Amino acid sequence: MSTRIEKDSLGEMEVPASAYYGAQTARAVQNFPISGLKPHPAIVWAVVIIKKCAARANMSTGRLSVEIGNAIVAAADEILGGGLADQFVVDPFQAGAGTSHNMNVNEVLANRALELLGRQRGDFSVLHPNDHVNMAQSTNDLIPTAIRLAALELLDPLLEALESLESALTAKAGEFNHILKSGRTHLQDAVPISLGQEFGAYAAAIRRSREGLESSIPALLELGIGGTAVGTGLNAEPAYITAIIEELAVATGFPAVAAPDLFEAMQNMDPFLALSSALRRTAVSLGRIANDLRLLSSGPRTGLDEIRLPAVQPGSSIMPGKINPSMAEMTNMVCYQVMGCDQAVMLATQAGQLELNVMMPLIAYNLLFSLGLLKNCVQKFTDSCITGIVANEERCRRYLEDSLGLVTVLAPSIGYNAAADVAKESMASGRSIREIVLARKLMSAADLEAAMRPEHLTEPGLPLGEK
Repeated sequence: MSTRIEKDSLGEMEVPASAYYGAQTARAVQNFPISGLKPHPAIVWAVVIIKKCAARANMSTGRLSVEIGNAIVAAADEILGGGLADQFVVDPFQAGAGTSHNMNVNEVLANRALELLGRQRGDFSVLHPNDHVNMAQSTNDLIPTAIRLAALELLDPLLEALESLESALTAKAGEFNHILKSGRTHLQDAVPISLGQEFGAYAAAIRRSREGLESSIPALLELGIGGTAVGTGLNAEPAYITAIIEELAVATGFPAVAAPDLFEAMQNMDPFLALSSALRRTAVSLGRIANDLRLLSSGPRTGLDEIRLPAVQPGSSIMPGKINPSMAEMTNMVCYQVMGCDQAVMLATQAGQLELNVMMPLIAYNLLFSLGLLKNCVQKFTDSCITGIVANEERCRRYLEDSLGLVTVLAPSIGYNAAADVAKESMASGRSIREIVLARKLMSAADLEAAMRPEHLTEPGLPLGEK
């Protein structure tokens, strides 16, 4: 492979001749062959858009020449349009704070801007990665700002996916509302419930999760860009700080504002922890729902079989005809992964020291990975599982009629002890609750029939209106 020589503050470094990145990126590639992963596209997008807005802000103050500034903006627009995507090569597990990733972007933008100016790559005497592309910035204020923007960019599609899931569950709640079934607590027979009520509760849980994610947005909109190295704003003019916030708001469409305390915005990664915690909460609720669907669809001959999930693939390489709850299983795996990512974000957030949290690359990787992973999961879970669920009404009815939970409906009329005796006899004899109550003359047939009406079984109140 042909190479060229570029220099940084440590000396000369061989760089692939075709590369737009330079010496510092080449060192990072050499130093950190850790995971084989590349930076998340959203963090690349966020850093590049900050560089573009910084160039525009620095031109507005007169600090950066129009010629150089416009070349940087043009190079950034090429990347934002999908160009040079293969040039961002630094492993997410890198040196602290994200300096390597920042310099990767600085070098790519500088070299492409040089080409646009008719110069050779590496001719940094004209346009320099640090002096021009990184003007008025530090990795320390750039990376937390980039994580905020990247998270906001990925959060909106996830919120839309959750809204669609909530709607699908709500639709199933209406479709299944007339189907009575045995409730279960402790995995044992409990009082009746409608299948629609179960699905309505799932929809409400997803709504709460979505609202929790939305509550993290205001803190993400507070940008600490302009704080430079430690929050003091050294080497950044006040006019630049105002201008870049305005530029970012226009460029991204987010109603971004300057952080009220630039020092705190650099030291404290709490907004990312809050979002990660909300993602974990969403994963917990989603995983619990997936667990329930797997249980309710178990069997079909030897399980509950109260619902049927769509068949999306053969379920076994050895057992013909077997169909598994594949989409629910995938959802569980994703949820576990998101919970693990949240643990990493929590530990990295706590690891901040003095004026900087150097664990920002780890926070960025786990947070953005979780956002994208959960969005994809929710979309497939909704489209390939929830919308196609079918109820097994006959099985639900049979379980309800056989359920010992029915004695709870009768307890206000016949007393707790008598109801317990009926349950014991039903267990021992296999006879139904209805048969035993009538045989013992604990209630008349008319009163028993009235007590068993659906509206009495699944709504507040006493079966026969007793006081």
